[in-house]
Amino acid sequence: MAHRVHELVRALDLAPHPEGGWYREVFRAAREVDPLDGRPRRSALTAVYYLLASGQHGRWHRVESDEVWTWIEGGGLRLHLFDAATGRASVALLGAVGEACEPVRVTPAGVWQAAEPVEEYALVSCSVGPGFDFADFRFLDSDPEARAQLAAARPDLLRLD
Repeated sequence: MAHRVHELVRALDLAPHPEGGWYREVFRAAREVDPLDGRPRRSALTAVYYLLASGQHGRWHRVESDEVWTWIEGGGLRLHLFDAATGRASVALLGAVGEACEPVRVTPAGVWQAAEPVEEYALVSCSVGPGFDFADFRFLDSDPEARAQLAAARPDLLRLD
């Protein structure tokens, strides 16, 4: 693992994330909102640091709220998206502004997502609104139908599961 990765884990006080990599929640709004979709009230907004090193990936998962990914530093991040409702898979590249690369991307609520660093590491921030709650978090392996849809559309991306 790169020296900078160790430095970031220490300096930002990051812990292992269940989907892979490291994270730390840095903000949870005191104000709560009603998501209006049957879930109980949630914080209006949450934000975390999320770090992936070369050879790591964030496993396929979905969150029941919109998630805004913001690149902070490193070689960039490949954000894979799969919308089971349409069967469409896509990829977004987060990093310094350039051809096909932007520092901010959004994963709509309920869309499957997986991430991997482009080079040695990628440090991003993820903000979720209504705020993140692990009750709203699902891994792809918990949804055999969506997993089969992804396997049919993009079998190469199952390596991120």
